[in-house]
Amino acid sequence: MPNTNLFTVTVSCIIGIIAYLIGSINFSILISKAISGKDIRESGSGNAGATNMLRTHGKKMGILTLLLDVLKGIVVVLIARLTVMYMPSLYAGIFQTSAPDIDASFLTYIAGVCVILGHNFPLYFGFKGGKGVATSLGVVLMLDWKIGLTVAVCAVAAIAVSRYVSLGSILGGMAYIIAEISKELATQSYNIIQIVCVVIIGGLLIARHHANIKRLLSGTENKLSFDEKEK
Repeated sequence: MPNTNLFTVTVSCIIGIIAYLIGSINFSILISKAISGKDIRESGSGNAGATNMLRTHGKKMGILTLLLDVLKGIVVVLIARLTVMYMPSLYAGIFQTSAPDIDASFLTYIAGVCVILGHNFPLYFGFKGGKGVATSLGVVLMLDWKIGLTVAVCAVAAIAVSRYVSLGSILGGMAYIIAEISKELATQSYNIIQIVCVVIIGGLLIARHHANIKRLLSGTENKLSFDEKEK
């Protein structure tokens, strides 16, 4: 009879792969090619994300891309959550035994990391994707909606005040790491896998904006215009 730990690792790998493949579906690239025949990475900032879609193809396409990228994160974490729920029954069905006690709550965090990695480094598009802001938001909201809303409010407030999308995203990444680790310390429910995943999610948000950080420091970063004409 297979060890439940081996079973959990196997299922985690499968879900991780599925999450990465779903994350690799880059809507900004697909939508841009559909409406203009051009790859969004060849326009504007060159980033395959909602902000560049906004600047290149207008508000409607920017908002559509944003919503689809957020939905991508939500769907993947939901799949992982359902998998965790039915893992004992799945084990019992496959190996014809009683359902064991399997704690795999960390699987949702692994799925979250993998869908973001897929968005940032998409298999279908030469591993050159976006910065993962919207997809990370979807993931974070599903993992803990209270923390997700808190981080989103902090990021939106920073963007509204500074008009720098990159600054809001960077601060959001920092706020997420601090909020999640603070929660685990307060509840004394430590899980090393979850902590590592949290650091990766927040760290990727910050690291993917390395060029923006340089421009922010030099004062050459582009600001978001809320008065752009509809395209």
